[in-house]
Formats: sequence, C-alpha cells, structure tokens
Amino acid sequence: DRGRRKSRFALYKRAKANGVKPSTVHILNTPQASKAVNCKGQHSISYTLSRNQTVVVEYSHDKDTDMFQIGRSTEGPIDFVVTDTVSGGGESEDTPITQSTISRFACRVVCERNPPYTARIYAAGFDSSKNIFLGEKAAKWKNPDGHMDGLTTNGVLVMHPRGGFTQESKPGVWREISVCGDVYTLRETRSALTRGKLVESESNVLQDGSLVDLCGATLLWRTADGLFHTPTQKHLEALRQELNAARPQCPVGLNTLAFPSMQRCSRALASVPTQEDKQPWVYLACGHVHGYHDWGHRSERDPNAQRECPMCRTVGPYVPLWLGCEPAFYVDTGAPTHAFVPCGHVCSEKSARYWAEIPLPHGTHAFHAACPFCATQLNLAQKWAKLIFQGPID
Repeated sequence: DRGRRKSRFALYKRAKANGVKPSTVHILNTPQASKAVNCKGQHSISYTLSRNQTVVVEYSHDKDTDMFQIGRSTEGPIDFVVTDTVSGGGESEDTPITQSTISRFACRVVCERNPPYTARIYAAGFDSSKNIFLGEKAAKWKNPDGHMDGLTTNGVLVMHPRGGFTQESKPGVWREISVCGDVYTLRETRSALTRGKLVESESNVLQDGSLVDLCGATLLWRTADGLFHTPTQKHLEALRQELNAARPQCPVGLNTLAFPSMQRCSRALASVPTQEDKQPWVYLACGHVHGYHDWGHRSERDPNAQRECPMCRTVGPYVPLWLGCEPAFYVDTGAPTHAFVPCGHVCSEKSARYWAEIPLPHGTHAFHAACPFCATQLNLAQKWAKLIFQGPID
C-alpha cells in the first residue's frame, strides 16, 4: 500500500455524478472532421475504419451513474492506478517490469447511484482528452443493431464465480468484455484480431467475487454486502493470537513457535533465518510444522528445495509460513489450517480449496491457479498442504 501500488481500492458514491452514456453518432470521412468532433470537450469513442472513414460516438452526461477508471496511467482520468503483479509477491518499486502489458487506460466501472447500486464493467478508459481511440488495427465491428463496438489490444477478461463468493462457490468461465460492455468468448490468443462469439445470456454486471484480468494484474471485485460477511483484519489478528496461544512447538528443537504480526506478514521474509527464530516453517510434502533448522537438505544448490522431514522422512520443499493478511480473499471465517504450495501462505481450508480451483490468466493464452496473496503459481501435483502442528508437551 505504498506509492503507486495499492492492495485494494474502495468505490464510494461521488458527490456529483460523472457517468456518461452514448448519444450522437457521427460518420466522418476526413481526419479534420474527426478532430473537430473530438475537440468539442465531450466524451467520445472513435472507431477508425480506414484512413478516410471514422465513426465517432459522442457520450453525454448521465446523472444516474458514477464512473471509475482503472489503468496503468498516472494521468488525472485514472482513478485507480494498477501496475503489473510480480509473481512471488515482489512488491518493491524497484522490481523491474521489462514492458508492461497493462493498458494505460484499461477499463472503466460504471456504478448506478441508486439502489441496488449495480456496477458494470467496460473495456478501455477515456484519456485526458475524454476520448477512446480504436485505431485501424484494433478489433472492431458494427453490430446488427447498427452500433459500433470493439476490443482493446490485450483485452479485459472477467470471470463470475458460480454461486457467488462463498464456501460452496465454483469457478465460472472466463469471458472478454467489449468497449460497449458486451460479453464474448475468449479470442484464440490474448491480442488476436478476431473476436470471440457473443454470449447473449451473460452480462457485464460485476458480482461479489468477480475476477477482472487486465493482462498483468488480476482484480477481485467484492460488493459491500459480500464484505459484510468476510473476516475483518481484527478477526485475522484474533486467529493469529489464538494459534500462538496454543503454543505450537517444533517437534525437534522443542522451542515454542509463533506466527509473526500481520504487519510483518505483509512483507517478504527479508532476514536470514536462524534457529532462534519463532517463525514456523513447514515441510510442504507432509505438512509437519517445525522451527527453522539447517540440516536434512538433499541439494547444496537450493538447500530448502528438497529437505527430509525428521518426523516422517518425507522429502520435499521446506518453507516459512506466513498468514495471508488480505481479508477479502477469504471465503469464510475458518481457522488458518492450510498452506498454499509452494509459497507457504496460510489461510482457512475452504479458502485454500477455492483458490486452488480458480484458473487465472497467465501470459497470452495460458491459465493456472495461483496464491491470491503473492500470485505464485501453485504446484500442479499438490496445490495446498494441511498443516500438522505439535502442541506443547506439558
């Protein structure tokens, strides 16, 4: 939550409505005419069909909606600046991103100002000139009813979970959202010029638990009602203290273990671990929780990649445990009993099972499950481990 990087964005009703809706359509045959329309100071979307023909759709003020824009740009029209998520939780400003795939003006969310406050998502955002430009090479078309539509270069993908965001939820199907908010099946690759098929039975209305992928960062949408049933930061801290109050012990060193504070949990393990540390470590292959020790490794090159558990002799990765500290990622208020493999982030069993089933977009056409707390790709053979703590002998 420092600088340009935020872990969450909250949408509140604006003091004054700033939503827009389509109004006049202009079919223009000269670049000068197109420029004249775009310079009127109104919001507009330009669809360049050829050098000699551009369709400009003007947008007028909508007193009943608020608009929020998301993208990589730090310019004024962008309400929420997002940067590429680095797998493994590397969140420093110095982490090099060779070339961002997130659009500068990626998408816009339009919320109704009156109950039930329906929120809809649209691809592309208006720039500082209040324009959206879809050039000659962009995927665009005229619909049967006559209105123009198009897709952004890398697309805005949305997945609505089946059954909302609850313990019983199942993953939905990933779809692509157009500039005008229609729903399409995915293109063959992320930036292919041919659109998918229109899915008339689905809409661009965001639901509790909807995932929005911007090709470089994935956003989880939570509704006010959904967050009301989600554990709070206070609840997670109480669970941490409850875990530590049980005084789990290292079965070999017999020293008491303790999960670090939530503030420290939100940072990566920076210091070199020592045997005096209370930080719990786990053998992911079997789930036995220990304190840190530096023996039992099978590989000199990466000593923690293959370690033999002293309790059951199972060989596998040996990693520190960290409590997942973003409450909105939890589907229930259960005790933190399971860890994601291979990163070691800990959450409730139902939350671990839920995220292990969610295929998140990766690259141009791949999907894989990832830890919601650090974006590390989960192990295909074993996505999570049940933790086995040893209580105090006394």
